[in-house]
Amino acid sequence: MSTTAVITAPTRNYRGRFAPSPSGPLHFGSLVAAVGSYLDAKSNQGTWLVRIEDIDTTRVAQGAAKDILTTLEAYGLHWDEEVVYQTQRHDLYAHTIEQLNKQQLIYACHCSRKQIKALGGIYQGHCRHLNHSQRHSALRLIQQHPISQYHDLIQGAVTINQELAREDYLIKRSDGLFAYQLVVVADDIDQGITHIVRGADLLEPTARQLSLFKQLNHTAPHYAHLPLAVAQPGFKLSKQNYAPAIAKDNPKPALFNAFEFLGLTPQAELIELSIEKMLCWAITHYSLQSVPKVAEIQVSQNPHSQATLFTHINK
Repeated sequence: MSTTAVITAPTRNYRGRFAPSPSGPLHFGSLVAAVGSYLDAKSNQGTWLVRIEDIDTTRVAQGAAKDILTTLEAYGLHWDEEVVYQTQRHDLYAHTIEQLNKQQLIYACHCSRKQIKALGGIYQGHCRHLNHSQRHSALRLIQQHPISQYHDLIQGAVTINQELAREDYLIKRSDGLFAYQLVVVADDIDQGITHIVRGADLLEPTARQLSLFKQLNHTAPHYAHLPLAVAQPGFKLSKQNYAPAIAKDNPKPALFNAFEFLGLTPQAELIELSIEKMLCWAITHYSLQSVPKVAEIQVSQNPHSQATLFTHINK
């Protein structure tokens, strides 16, 4: 097996994170995100955190958070600091809203999703000047720093619909739940996250997150969006479409496949090593530059063997 490693200077004070939502068990697509973020952190001699994004309690599956953590441990993906749960951080999110309120950048909105969809799907600021009470209302942020273009470390130049970039978006829902766009930025600031490696399905939300970092006067992390693992073009592996859970009792094959997915070239005998040694090999050989620069990779089984096939899909 080749021992040639890609040598790059590590990034100082690197802090990365894996942030799954506990709506079900980890599948291969989420394993890729976990392994990709872990390898990027460790190859930079950095810290790797795990955050359970359970803020949307309507989507939380009972026991899923514990199962996710158990699965990560089975794959040798050990986090460096205490696991954070968003449902335990409401004070942080309320404080962030208070900061934005002091800047007079928040207003109450009574428009339903159905109404917005009927008007084209992008909110046009209908409630901005109606002075609705913020109590028991959805809250929107007045967009001060619309971002329609940014650079991604894997996908390169990313362009977002300009009208969408200018939209006043929700930061708190009418049911009282804090919105993802607010909490993820508040968490990343609070945890000092410097690098975010995650799936390309979040390319569009990243533009809003970059604008919120600017609004809160904080330096944004570096973003690297991995190709999505898809069953067929445009149909990503996800908990919502019942992607099968990865095995905890036999993690090596899926871990080996994740290495291949991320552009590493492991030889067959690697799978004979321990999980810890497999990860050490991957950390030594990993390079962000080797990750395929495509939006999707189709995952399928070779009908004549146990091999997993990967087909790159440019979009």
